[in-house]
Amino acid sequence: MNSKSFNELVLQNILHSVDEGIHVIDKNGKTIIYNDAMSKLEGLERHIVLDKKFSDIFPELDEDTSTLFTVMKTGRPILNRIQTYINYKKQRITTVNTTIPLFSNGNKIGAIEIAKDVTKIKKLSEQLIDLQQELIKKENDDININIPKYTFDNIIGSSKEIKKAIDIARRAMNSSSSVLIYGETGSGKELFAQSIHYEGNRRKKPFIAQNCAALPESLLEGILFGTAKGSFTGAVNRPGLFEQANGGTLLLDEINSMSLPLQAKLLRVLQESYIRRVGGLKDIPVDVKVIATTNEDPKETIEKGIIRKDLYYRLNVVYIEVPPLRARREDIGLLCDYFIRKFNKKFNKNVWMLSQDVIEYFNRYMWPGNVRELESMIEGAMNYIDSDENVLKNHHFPVDVVDYTKKKINVGDEIDIDKPLPDIIGDLEIKLIEKALYENNNNITKAANTLKIKRQTLQHKIKKYNINK
Repeated sequence: MNSKSFNELVLQNILHSVDEGIHVIDKNGKTIIYNDAMSKLEGLERHIVLDKKFSDIFPELDEDTSTLFTVMKTGRPILNRIQTYINYKKQRITTVNTTIPLFSNGNKIGAIEIAKDVTKIKKLSEQLIDLQQELIKKENDDININIPKYTFDNIIGSSKEIKKAIDIARRAMNSSSSVLIYGETGSGKELFAQSIHYEGNRRKKPFIAQNCAALPESLLEGILFGTAKGSFTGAVNRPGLFEQANGGTLLLDEINSMSLPLQAKLLRVLQESYIRRVGGLKDIPVDVKVIATTNEDPKETIEKGIIRKDLYYRLNVVYIEVPPLRARREDIGLLCDYFIRKFNKKFNKNVWMLSQDVIEYFNRYMWPGNVRELESMIEGAMNYIDSDENVLKNHHFPVDVVDYTKKKINVGDEIDIDKPLPDIIGDLEIKLIEKALYENNNNITKAANTLKIKRQTLQHKIKKYNINK
């Protein structure tokens, strides 16, 4: 077998092994590649489609319903566009398509379409929207629903850091201004968002939360802004979350996961207070207080181009930074007492406290998962403890947690004082940088502030000493 035949064999096997559907047509619209995944998606045998004109096999598709048609006409690529249609097995499917024109020596010779099946995701998202609408209707009808609604009383802590965050949040609860909440994963951002809503003047209106990282851009757009009948095959008139939250609050969790094009559309809504459904022409006014959360430092996300600067300024009218648990260690005891009471009631136990050893371990531990990790740890220990025991001890907790808390970075360790002075200073500098990074969970900005040097200086030294964060 020559190398050309071998390469063709490898390519064929790759094309038919991937999960994404692949459809390639030449300049005359004839299908030259149609892989197994696309065959399954569209309900057609490959031999029926191969070497046939695309328009003959799919006579009902046109530029409005087919990305391949559009790309062949315009010569411009289409990235991540949603397409919903009825396949040959009479199944309604939804795909996210990337379609790219193919050129040779400046001449258009065809197009390739890569389709990812998101039918189940779209169905679930539509069910989610319908369920939210039903819940909102019940809330408006004053029907008691057993859904947790958090207020500031549910935020446990007496440290100055948490009190500062609560004070800012209280000042924002009766304002219509947007709020941006920054905090590490598990630090309690949604508790703050719900508290702002349920203690504010919008508390009798809907509170709706959407995780921006949970869905692809094309589906998230329809969920946020709704869809208009005819926007694509099979679409129906469906209000989005902005319309459902009208008069109330919309929480956009992990805003740093939202794509830049969708951020631009969100910015327009915030500026003009109206939405336009996907595929619609009508502008619909909305009165929604937007609370956005991010688990990355907002300034760093702007520098990296993750969050648009203009959207940041529009969201950052009120800024709340929820401190990580390691930055408010005096609250650990209060939180432990609260969770012990909570799980005593849930598990019918009679636990009184933590042992002194566990308290010391907890006070040294870095808590990368923050309050959520602490709650999970207490819950796990409450499952292990016997019914006749009253104190949570070391053996009730995971061994790796106890071992981890014993690990501390001592700056003076492993520095050879017999080395030349420049080398000793270099070793000490490395230790100090490692300690600052460790204590700030590898956050460059905060580590630089701890060391009282510029962020750029710290980055230079990390590179200089080849420090592995």
